[in-house]
Amino acid sequence: MQTLLRTVMRTHTGFSSRCLKTALKTLPAMARLKTWRDPEVKNRLRQRDMTALISVRDIGLKILLCCRGGTVTASESQGEKTEIEIIFNDAATVWQLVFARNDHLTILNAMKNFRVEVRGADEKVIWFIQTLSHLAGLQKEVEYGTKMGGGVVRYVNNTNGGPVFVYVRNGKIVRITPIEFDDRDGRSWTITARGRSFTPPRRGTVNPYVFGLRSLIYSKDRLLYPMKRVDFDPRGDRNPQNRGISSYERVSWDEALDIVAAEIKRVKREHGPGAILNSCGSHHTWGNIGYWLSAKTRFMNSIGSSQVVHNPDSWEGWYWGAVHHWGNSIRNGASDTYGTVEDCLKEAEMIVFWSSDPESTSGVYGAFEGTVRRQWAKSLGIRMVHIDPFYNHTAALLGGKWIAPRPDTGNAMALAIAWVWITEDLYDKEYVAERTTGFAKWRDYVLGVTDGTAKTPEWQEPETGVPGRVVRSLARQWGSRKTYLSPGGLAGFGGACRCATGIEWARSMVCLMAMQGLGKPGVNLGCLQQGAPVDTHFYFPGYAEGGLSGDLDNTGLRVSMYQRMVQLPSMNPVSQLVPRMRIPEAILGEEITGYPTDPKSIEGQFRKFGYPAPGHSPIRLYYKYGGSHFGTMGDSNRYVRAYRSERLEFVVNQSIWFEGEAKFADILLPACTNFERWDIGETANSGGYSHHQFIQWNHRIVTMQHKCIEPLGESRSDYQIFLDLANRLGLGNLFSEAMTELDWCRRLFDASDLPTRVSWKDFVKKGYYVVPAPAEQNRAPVSWRWFAEGREKDVPELAPLPADYAEKWRKGLQTQSGKLEFESSSLKRFDPDDPERPPLPSYIPSWEGHHVKELYEKYPLNLVSPHPRYSFHTMFDGKDSIINDVREHRTLIDGYYYWIVRINSVDARERGIADNTLVRMYNDRGAVILAAQVTDRVPPKTVISAEGSAVYDPVGEPGHSADRGGCVNLLTSSRNIISRSHSTPSNSCLVQIQPWSSGDVS
Repeated sequence: MQTLLRTVMRTHTGFSSRCLKTALKTLPAMARLKTWRDPEVKNRLRQRDMTALISVRDIGLKILLCCRGGTVTASESQGEKTEIEIIFNDAATVWQLVFARNDHLTILNAMKNFRVEVRGADEKVIWFIQTLSHLAGLQKEVEYGTKMGGGVVRYVNNTNGGPVFVYVRNGKIVRITPIEFDDRDGRSWTITARGRSFTPPRRGTVNPYVFGLRSLIYSKDRLLYPMKRVDFDPRGDRNPQNRGISSYERVSWDEALDIVAAEIKRVKREHGPGAILNSCGSHHTWGNIGYWLSAKTRFMNSIGSSQVVHNPDSWEGWYWGAVHHWGNSIRNGASDTYGTVEDCLKEAEMIVFWSSDPESTSGVYGAFEGTVRRQWAKSLGIRMVHIDPFYNHTAALLGGKWIAPRPDTGNAMALAIAWVWITEDLYDKEYVAERTTGFAKWRDYVLGVTDGTAKTPEWQEPETGVPGRVVRSLARQWGSRKTYLSPGGLAGFGGACRCATGIEWARSMVCLMAMQGLGKPGVNLGCLQQGAPVDTHFYFPGYAEGGLSGDLDNTGLRVSMYQRMVQLPSMNPVSQLVPRMRIPEAILGEEITGYPTDPKSIEGQFRKFGYPAPGHSPIRLYYKYGGSHFGTMGDSNRYVRAYRSERLEFVVNQSIWFEGEAKFADILLPACTNFERWDIGETANSGGYSHHQFIQWNHRIVTMQHKCIEPLGESRSDYQIFLDLANRLGLGNLFSEAMTELDWCRRLFDASDLPTRVSWKDFVKKGYYVVPAPAEQNRAPVSWRWFAEGREKDVPELAPLPADYAEKWRKGLQTQSGKLEFESSSLKRFDPDDPERPPLPSYIPSWEGHHVKELYEKYPLNLVSPHPRYSFHTMFDGKDSIINDVREHRTLIDGYYYWIVRINSVDARERGIADNTLVRMYNDRGAVILAAQVTDRVPPKTVISAEGSAVYDPVGEPGHSADRGGCVNLLTSSRNIISRSHSTPSNSCLVQIQPWSSGDVS
């Protein structure tokens, strides 16, 4: 065949015409042979009757293919009318694309250079091309799963909380458990520290909520059928004011998809570019194909929609603050942590967990992988200090000193620690002199030379509520011991960076580490949640590398994937941007401004943009995809009011469960879970959003996410829903490239390093691959060690970009000076007189805290809303899951599962509140009904209630009454931390609490 192909490509004589004609006419014989050998092909040919015309321009050849009743015939065309036509520019292209087993680059180049065109309904074209692939043997049924006996088959899948085995009997999931390795799986690493050896368990771990997955999949709240709001008529009264109130009626998929496709066309026709807005939560069900940065992005780019700009939520203070002092824009301003597990166990003498609870939030997708490492550290005698307004789960497990500052005041404590170090000579003078700039100004500010106020431990006491003697003792211990700092859940994630003073707090954390010699043995960042010595040289794409999106602008595709997996480009012609935190204002017609998240550079965040963009339409159609903003975005009653506005002409929600914002849609499209479709992904590998995040895990685990069961009801995969819509819009072939989800999984597999280690057949069958730990000499070096020793950067990341180095590539930091900067050069260039974010880290009191006297008297409790321990934002909450029965998550009272709020015993007693008392927590923005847990794990004047409720259940009119579902973000502010940012201050929130009676709806 290859010899014949080369001959044909050299000539366009009658010989090539005869050969090609003969070859095309053999397709029926090939089909008969395949149907005899392969029942799958036989069943496929019986799916539909179709006529297709294959035309070859340069030789004037036209062959008619007919499929009738499962039989294929071929003849020369006599001008018959056909359903589809495939037109090839020349004979050589036919041989390349139809009869030769070629790579995708050849196919895409032929498409982009118009050497092949298709005409006809996309759905039929895709079916025909996939059928040709079946006949050519390119589509083969895959064997997968492990028979366990008793009719049970064990499959593999992946989640936000870790990889899992899935046990299925008679088409139903009976059990989901963490993955356990066998003897053939990749080797583990061993660290030798202080005369002992440490090797992690040979299994994966999972977050607590993963154990509720089976109940979530079979939840009574699943959306199983397409639905239409009963009082919504796309040709008549739309009644937007009834969104969130009206009931729904079941409709067919055809009706639902036809309405959505027609609305997309209408809105574009009547209003123009930008009228469509799509958004989703920060996270979605796991997998590189079905993820929102993959299939959804490709579809939305193809129809043209205004893009929602995500704030770097959970990295707020680091991105808008710390990045200006040490760079690290690739990680939203947080630190890399290579080699830190080994360094910490060998060298560190103390760990300071500052607003850090890795046992609860487990980093990002980190499960309990770090728990055993922290237990090792404790067994080695490494001291533990916990600075947090809540005696959190990490403190409860590990023990150590607990210091509980008033929320939103941590920066005052940091300055006081620096004062002790400076006045008692407890900082690394040589390091400061050689590796930093601007220290003299920082020193003068801390000592009070600049403003007349010395930042002593006694000065910080009325701010934080922590006795000066405690801060002085901490500073002395820290300054005299090799100490790891864990600021947030990883080394810059969550907690205190998400408050009104979060930018100053994060900047001060950098300054403290600069004073102690960041990168020297035992002096680094992290809490053993990241930094495992796994193989960073093995490539597998993370979800943020775009999957099948083809999007070079808004994913990490261009970092590695575009060189490895060719695909049709996906470009959105609409340049209108909407800040995610300002979606309600955009819908309601307000003029708004925003600042982008740009991982390429420090200065990218200064590029101000506005809405509406010039020449663009205001938002008229909202396509909401997964998750709920009600449970995660500040002052979320705004979203309720926006949904019910007449300005919003159409809302479609594509969701798995009927919860949160789904109840405000006009059309509901039921998506299935990742257990009901094919996908592929690596645990904790987010790729372009946070480089090498998989070093949280003790073993790199790449999973073939098996389709474990058939989709429940009439639910469909996200990919299939987008393809069905694309077909109706004439975009199906461009969207899918005639590929199934399993085809795309194979393409991602081929684009990774997996084929060098395991065959596709074996990988699919087993369902996972454990990347062997590298030899000790190939482990990643310790982060910042290169910098501390004045060497070129040697950790395995190509960041910053070459242009961002001042002197020499990989020499120095991303800052202008190439050093750690106490006074930021980038902020001096941007605005040296900015009172909200001055170049030098300063103490700026919270604009929603105890300094705001009148407000504080009215609402005297500081609400902290951390990420929940028992759900992943809204993803695992509610839905009649067994997680509801975890008392630390929700409490069952009078038949209803209430979200909890932790309140100190003194505050509870003053208000007549006992355990399980239903309370109304409120402020000027709204009210939420919660179940009280009285505890001294929080200090007086502080209350703790996590964000992430998936349930929005107003007791009266939506948007104007108390919610008893637990959406505490109804109470948090929508204000940016600073005006020139896109940042959420959710941990700066003043509230009042009182007992609640069922008659109160305010």
